[in-house]
Amino acid sequence: MSGIHEFIDNEVKTNDVVLFMKGTPQFPQCGFSGQVVQILDYIGVDYKGINVLADADLRQGIKDYSNWPTIPQLYVKGEFVGGCDIVREMFQAGELQSHLSEQGIAVKGAVA
Repeated sequence: MSGIHEFIDNEVKTNDVVLFMKGTPQFPQCGFSGQVVQILDYIGVDYKGINVLADADLRQGIKDYSNWPTIPQLYVKGEFVGGCDIVREMFQAGELQSHLSEQGIAVKGAVA
């Protein structure tokens, strides 16, 4: 396993919610990353944002890790949830909130 793969694996497994994104949660550098940040902020989830633009190996490595071609990528409890479209659709259907709640992650306005 390469160093970058180990880094990703460790981040995904040690943080409940991780968003691999372009830019940072404070300053997203692409619209899709920004949308996912807005959704996560709206539902009040604590998450770790990891900027793939900071490292070309990481940017490619996360695509290999998930076998998913685009950024952003959202992970919950070590599991790949999806990219912007999937996260947005889940959010609009209320599925994202219930998925997070089921995983024991606090969300605003979720019925426990």
